[in-house]
Amino acid sequence: MQLISHAQHTALPHQHTLTLANDADPMQQAFEGIQTIVLQFPKFTDGRAFSQALMLRRRCGFEGDIRAVGDVLIDQLSQMQRCGFSSAVLRADQDLEKGRQLLTHFSAFYQADLTQPKPLFAR
Repeated sequence: MQLISHAQHTALPHQHTLTLANDADPMQQAFEGIQTIVLQFPKFTDGRAFSQALMLRRRCGFEGDIRAVGDVLIDQLSQMQRCGFSSAVLRADQDLEKGRQLLTHFSAFYQADLTQPKPLFAR
């Protein structure tokens, strides 16, 4: 997962970007020509974008960049990555370097996820 600064995110070309509200149904969207889908976390306790990312990867087969924006905290990054996010823009008070360190903290997970479809016991 790539951590993006606010400046890098605002420089994103909008013609190949789709921003979805956290209550939008990904199954009802057209992805032709879309390279980046921006999913919103209006507050860190609202996890609907986790479900949207999973749907985009599994059901819609979207292979481009899925980016988390909004109230994104470093302690959510690992779960975001496991649900299909490929980049995130951290909340302004979060430390990018600490976020990068946390993403390498665990070498494996017991449960299956998008990055590893088999649980640890079945590998």
